[in-house]
Amino acid sequence: MKRIWFILFGLFFLVSSVTGAVGVEKPKKPSAIYKVDTDKKLVALTFDISWGEKYAHPVLDVLANKNVPQATFFLSGPWTLTHPDVVQRIAAMNYEIGSHGHKHKNFSEHSNEWIEEQVQLAEKAIMQVAGVKPNLIRTPNGDFNERVIKKLNDMGYQVIQWDTDSLDWMKPGVDKIIHRVVSRVHAGDIILMHASDSCPQTPEALPVIIDELRKKGYEFVSVTELMKLQR
Repeated sequence: MKRIWFILFGLFFLVSSVTGAVGVEKPKKPSAIYKVDTDKKLVALTFDISWGEKYAHPVLDVLANKNVPQATFFLSGPWTLTHPDVVQRIAAMNYEIGSHGHKHKNFSEHSNEWIEEQVQLAEKAIMQVAGVKPNLIRTPNGDFNERVIKKLNDMGYQVIQWDTDSLDWMKPGVDKIIHRVVSRVHAGDIILMHASDSCPQTPEALPVIIDELRKKGYEFVSVTELMKLQR
């Protein structure tokens, strides 16, 4: 009898070991995308807009003059409704439009119900003005936690962050913005810039950044196109 139990115990231990080794993959924690691992020299220029109208058109003028084929704009709901001409120009230029939420408040400090309401308000505004339903979101202030990401994923959104922050929002000076981006850029990078009135130096820095990155062999794509290269 003891021998039988010994054999059974051994078989149980063996099966447990094999199952643990082969195992079932643990579900990945919800996460945001900061960059894409790729050897291709592709980067995504992204622009957040939540306030003002002075610099949005100049940024679009630069992109048009420099023949940048793809870029991604994250737009807040209220701004979208009050600046339909800019939004429609972005759409007409075939640039990608993502959500930047509605109220510019940290999602992690609010309930899932509040988050859902905010995202739906922004989504409705973007659909009304641009005629597109966004599936990318950059949360206000880049704020999130695991709960927020899961909620947004459940709503059909991918949370997009950045790996290179131009710091244009700090107004450090045109040369510093240029140097920061050009010195930090890498293949698969998502670059954060702004086209809000709080970032007056962006239109002047942007053309130089585009020229310098092209000299380094980089091409510009949307965040969605970049994500297709995810390994």
